[in-house]
Amino acid sequence: MDMATGEFQTIDTRPLAVEARGLVKRFDQTLAVDGVDLAIPEGSIYGVLGPNGAGKTTTLRMLLGIIDPDSGTRRVLGAENPQDVARLIGYLPEERGLYPSMKSYEAIAFMGALRGVPLAEGRARGKALMEEHGLGHAIDRQIRQLSKGMAQTVQLLGTLVHEPRLVVFDEPFSGLDAINQGKLEVLIRGLADRGTTVIFSTHVIAHAERMCEGIAIIAGGRVPYAGSVETARDRIPAQVRLETRRRDGAWRAALPEDTRQVGDFWSFALPESGVEPLLKALIEGEAGVLSLSIERAGLHDAFVAIAGEAAAADMAVTEVGEPA
Repeated sequence: MDMATGEFQTIDTRPLAVEARGLVKRFDQTLAVDGVDLAIPEGSIYGVLGPNGAGKTTTLRMLLGIIDPDSGTRRVLGAENPQDVARLIGYLPEERGLYPSMKSYEAIAFMGALRGVPLAEGRARGKALMEEHGLGHAIDRQIRQLSKGMAQTVQLLGTLVHEPRLVVFDEPFSGLDAINQGKLEVLIRGLADRGTTVIFSTHVIAHAERMCEGIAIIAGGRVPYAGSVETARDRIPAQVRLETRRRDGAWRAALPEDTRQVGDFWSFALPESGVEPLLKALIEGEAGVLSLSIERAGLHDAFVAIAGEAAAADMAVTEVGEPA
């Protein structure tokens, strides 16, 4: 739901893999989620974006049927009860956990068995997945013998071994170094390319901006915006950065009212009429245009405009405090 327009936005006209309306969840006297609406098309990469404690995990668990909402409706892969389609869903929780004495491929097979994959087939798939993702040398190692990044990859592969139609990751990049974050991004894009719907929660705006078609911004248990990344960024006008040889002249009257001087540059929001009339006035006034650039707002700026400075500050704190 776009709170500015009152409209419920979807990314496009593809069938919906997930739809939620008015989800509410309380824990004792705490209102954790307050009226969440979501519409997530099949085959998309969708981010649930917000600071820690905003209600992201609770929302995902309601969508998966791990917990039930106090009110509201949800439909997942066509089913009103998500548990009816559990074998079509892969879920990687934020709290990682594997049996340390299990061999790596056995851990993958075990997770597949929980989703209906026969153990023999799961073992074969587990070995193949580890080979495919550069862990062939660790197939027979116990989980306790793996590095943290390798163990996280094994659990990730266990989430995918049953070839789900919908994959839900809760803070999947948390604790990964830059190299493994990059590998995970490639894997997520590959899933979407094959038609799998991917939902992931994150408090790191850069991940959502790079990867997602659509996002839900969640703060204080509410969703002030759900829609495309592009529409979110378009909430803020593009900024024009202008450098001129001359500092004064009649051409100055053509600059918008919000123009401010930043060092040797003029900075202002792109006028609704575009930059062409201004450029014409600058040329005719012999301002001597040295450079002119137009920069679109980033998702961080859009997040601040939608969720507020406090939520953005909480995002920055959790990102800085996160382990490498």
